[in-house]
Amino acid sequence: MLPQQRGPESREEIPMNRNGIRSFGAGCALAILFIWVATAAAQEPPPPPQEPAAQESAVPSAEPNPPAPKIADGRRRADLPVETYAVAPGTKFLVRLEDELDTGETRQNSRFKVRTLEPLEAGDGIYLPAGVEVVGHVSRVVSAGIAGRGRIWLTFDDIHTRFGRLPIVAEVVGVPGDHSVKTAPTQEGLIEGRTSTQQAAAEAAAAGAALGAVKGVKDKDKKEVAEGAAAAALAAYLMESGRGHEVDLPKGAKLEVELERALYLVKE
Repeated sequence: MLPQQRGPESREEIPMNRNGIRSFGAGCALAILFIWVATAAAQEPPPPPQEPAAQESAVPSAEPNPPAPKIADGRRRADLPVETYAVAPGTKFLVRLEDELDTGETRQNSRFKVRTLEPLEAGDGIYLPAGVEVVGHVSRVVSAGIAGRGRIWLTFDDIHTRFGRLPIVAEVVGVPGDHSVKTAPTQEGLIEGRTSTQQAAAEAAAAGAALGAVKGVKDKDKKEVAEGAAAAALAAYLMESGRGHEVDLPKGAKLEVELERALYLVKE
């Protein structure tokens, strides 16, 4: 028997099946590509987290609170170095004189006392309150006499605290409010009187001239008046211009004192 011949419909099915195969193959290829891309993306490490942008204005850190003030009691804490208890050299403070000092009356080695008018501050809030007594002595004194100026040298020895005596090395650097005396920066502890001014010498000369002319006026001698006035004026001028002042520091006078060495507020 001869095979049956397919009709036109059968010949059209063959291309349609081929197109389906091609579409199926393309779909599989796309699926494989998608799976590969997804797998590769999963294997890549995640990007590092981005740090937050720095703020334009940083918040200022709070300053530590200052230590609470503590009155020195002479005891030293084990966790603090001895330098913490030191009042630094160069510290200046005011004291009040408890005794009168006068270059015309005071003698060498005379003792005197002063009291502090200001607290003395060390480190870590430690301080010595005002009102502490300081004892010293007059190491040298020179009277003004007629042609000189009064000079007195003061030396401080001890400062008396409630926990005992402490040695102190300091000098007077000023006498606030008293313009008749001055300190000498080149000589430690020296206080000296100022010399007379030209105005004072001129006034003395005028007074001397008036007194010198008295005799000539009484005798009605013009020449003697002139000569007596001139001589007396010259003598008075020379006496006043060369005369110095005694140093007179009354009780209650203020002195400015400067530490030359550190003062340690601990009991030895």
